[in-house]
Amino acid sequence: MTTQRADKILVSERPDIPGLRFRHFSGPEDYAGMAAANQADRDANGSLEVVTEASIARQYANLVNSDIDDDLLIVELDGAVIGYARVEWRDAIDGPRYLQTVCLLDPAHRRRGIGGAMLAWQERRLRAIDASLPADRPSVMRAWSWDHDAGATALFQRTGWTMEGRGYEMVRPTLDGIPEVAVPEGFEVRAVGPADERAIWDASAEAFRDERGEGEWGEGDWERHMADPYRDPSLWAIAWSGDEIAGGVAGRIDPEENAHLGVLQGYIAGVWTRRPYRRRGLARALLARVLVLLRDRGMTSAYLGVDGLNPNQAVNLYESLGFEVHTSETDWSKPMRQEAAHR
Repeated sequence: MTTQRADKILVSERPDIPGLRFRHFSGPEDYAGMAAANQADRDANGSLEVVTEASIARQYANLVNSDIDDDLLIVELDGAVIGYARVEWRDAIDGPRYLQTVCLLDPAHRRRGIGGAMLAWQERRLRAIDASLPADRPSVMRAWSWDHDAGATALFQRTGWTMEGRGYEMVRPTLDGIPEVAVPEGFEVRAVGPADERAIWDASAEAFRDERGEGEWGEGDWERHMADPYRDPSLWAIAWSGDEIAGGVAGRIDPEENAHLGVLQGYIAGVWTRRPYRRRGLARALLARVLVLLRDRGMTSAYLGVDGLNPNQAVNLYESLGFEVHTSETDWSKPMRQEAAHR
C-alpha cells in the first residue's frame, strides 16, 4: 500500500536543469503524466503498443516484487511529469535472479543527462534490493531499449551493460489471404467457458517456462490478467488433447490503442504450446484461427511481440503466416558488482 509521499529523491547524477525534480510517487494523480511520457516515448520509437492512464493504473495495482513507494522514481520538469523509472525483481526459472529496470522519458527531454541519472538511480536501488535478498543464486540486472533510440544504446554501452538479445514487434499488414491450416489430428479446439480460464492460464504459465529469462508467474500476474477490460476469450483458440490443455493463442482488440494509432488492428497476446504437444504444427493452426477471428470482428491487421532468441523458432513461424518485423528492441544485462564477493 502506498503512503503517497511526494518528497524529493536525491539523485547525485542529477543534471543542472532549472525546474528538474526527482521525487517519490504521490498517488494515482501521477498516472496521467506517467502514461503521457510513456506513450510519447513509444510513439517516437514506432511502437504499436499503446499505454493509457487506465492501463497504467491497472498495472500498478498489481505489481510483483516492486514497491510503489521505494521502487518508483518520478521525474518532473516545472511541475509536469516527463518520465519515470521503476525497478522490480524476479527469480528466473532457469536459475538467475533478474533485477529489472523500466525507464520511460518523454523524447522532448532527451540528450540532457536525465536518462543517465534515472539509470544510475535504478542501479543503486537494484543493488540495495539485491543485498536484502537471499544470496542463493546469481543476480543480474536487466534492461531494454528500442533500437531506434541511439541515445539509449550509447548510454547502456557507456555504463557497462552488455547486449543480451533482441525482441521484435511483428505486423501482419493485412488479414486477407489467411491460409487454411488444419488442426493436427488428435487435438480439438473448444469454446472457452469461465470455468476454463484459470486452467488455461496455468497451462500457458507452464508452457512459457521454457522462454529465455522467464520468471515464475504468481497471483499478481493472474490478477493483472483478469483485470484487463479487453480480455476476450471468444478471441482465443485453445486446443485440448482429451482432457489435457495442449496449447493456445489469445487474440485481443484494444479500441483505445486502435483510436490512437488510427488503425483496425488486433493483438496476438500469447502463442504457446505445452512441451508434450510441440513440433506438430499446433501453434500455426491456432494462430491462423485467431487471425480469422480478428478479421471477422472487423480488424484489418494484427501484431505481436516475440523474443528474437525464442528457442522454438517463433520468428520463423510468424513469418510463415505473413508477419513482418515492424520494430526491434535490445535486451541488456549487467552483473551485480558485488556478485563475485558474496555469491
